[in-house]
Amino acid sequence: MLKRIILHWSAGRYYPTEFEKQYYHYLVDVDGNVTSGKFRPEDNEDCTDGCYAAHTGGGNTGSIGVCLCGMCGFISNSFCGYYPIVRKQFESCMSFTAVLCKKYGIKISPQTVLTHYEFGKLNPKTSSAGKIDIVHLPPYPWVAKDDVGSFIRTKVRWYLEKL
Repeated sequence: MLKRIILHWSAGRYYPTEFEKQYYHYLVDVDGNVTSGKFRPEDNEDCTDGCYAAHTGGGNTGSIGVCLCGMCGFISNSFCGYYPIVRKQFESCMSFTAVLCKKYGIKISPQTVLTHYEFGKLNPKTSSAGKIDIVHLPPYPWVAKDDVGSFIRTKVRWYLEKL
């Protein structure tokens, strides 16, 4: 059973690579286009067979991995790297995440729609502890690091209401 969606940034460039497609179910490029990864979300219902998208250490089972392509070279809010997430891309990702919530019956909460960073904070004994995706949103620089997840959930709820 799929119970949550974990959002990431690729720490790469603006378009998904074959390498990145192994790790995420869906990738959103700079133009807002959504590309499917190598594995279907249903492949993560049971990760014991080794055929699943390994996007979140300690949290892959039951999780859909959605990735924003970009943020290569991110150092801090003042230097977002050479491929910062753009507004069109972010909004497309939030809209698509709402579609996934509806499709899979996932209610929006801090435990069910969250960033990799938040998952690591909630699960400090996993390899996801200390992950920095997503701690900054270049199109919305006023959103503080620990408010990014809440901001994302608010956006996803807004899009869900439009479906």
